[in-house]
Amino acid sequence: MTIKLPSNVIQFAAGNTGLYENFVDYWNHYQAEYQGKNKDYVKTVSFAEKESALNAMILREIGMAAGVDFTAQPIERFVSHPLVCWAAGNIISQMIDAVLPSTMVEGMSPIVDIRVAGYGESPVFDIKSRDLFRVTKAGRGMREAEIQKGFIKQVTLYPEPHMITVGVSLFRVLSGQESLAEFTTKALRSIESQFTIDIYNAFATSMAALSSDATTGLLASGWSADTATLLSQRVSAFSGGAKVVMLGTKRALAKVLPDDTNTRADYASDYVKVGYVRTINGIDTVEIPQVADWTNPFATLISDSYLWLIAPGTDKLVKAVLGGSTMARVDDPYASPALLQNATFTKHWVTGVVTSSVAATIAL
Repeated sequence: MTIKLPSNVIQFAAGNTGLYENFVDYWNHYQAEYQGKNKDYVKTVSFAEKESALNAMILREIGMAAGVDFTAQPIERFVSHPLVCWAAGNIISQMIDAVLPSTMVEGMSPIVDIRVAGYGESPVFDIKSRDLFRVTKAGRGMREAEIQKGFIKQVTLYPEPHMITVGVSLFRVLSGQESLAEFTTKALRSIESQFTIDIYNAFATSMAALSSDATTGLLASGWSADTATLLSQRVSAFSGGAKVVMLGTKRALAKVLPDDTNTRADYASDYVKVGYVRTINGIDTVEIPQVADWTNPFATLISDSYLWLIAPGTDKLVKAVLGGSTMARVDDPYASPALLQNATFTKHWVTGVVTSSVAATIAL
């Protein structure tokens, strides 16, 4: 299995990338085993064995980065060592960066273009005009038609800091009583979840603001196959003939049926197997995975009340920027009355609708 690491991770590791490659394999194994995703990972070693080996590797890397030997003295003597605190936080942050860019693309890939920028950089996106030059009928005595000029609009996105602060006991971590591999996975999932939510919110807000004009609008209420065909034609026509797909959650796509009230589905059909039809009126359907609302237990965030028609082969609707490395800061162990250390991880990102593409919405 070939593993490609980001340049900042390779630079931090100073060529010794074994830990980070093993974490990528561990993360792929986690996704395959617990999330049912099709991932490439080493299958000859169990997940539990990988976690145990990974924790041992992390402790060795912390010791090497801090220049200490954890076997030379009782482990509690290293809890307040400033370099140990620095090494622990930054090694975890680089493990997060080892998988963060690629894992965020999944699920939202039809609508988002993710860029990675350096720390403090603000990428500029060009929005090119999607219209054509106007062709006019001319007379033989005319030298030229009405002058036209295409312009490019530029939009700058400024990555903003997002933080996670967690209380940890460095003694329990260094003594192996708490799993750093499990902790890193949870931090990674937390960042991934919030980033996905931000992408969806930017997309859904812009799609809800579309015009509902009967003649030229791109927002329609109520499902019908005819409405889907009408809107897909508009999107395709103004996207240079690009192929249009229909996005939605599984529950929303389950409502996508032919207008014929006598429609039947047999046991071998896609509707029975996956919960929705794969294609209707020549429009392929694409499921958007549902996202948990962690602030409201057992609620979900992505609306089941909308279907979206987009042309994914054109300019992506949402632009997202990840800014720089994940930054880590671990407080002094004696700053807290409970002798816990606050570990703060900061990741810069921003999302926004920056596009010349056309899309449509069906409110169910």
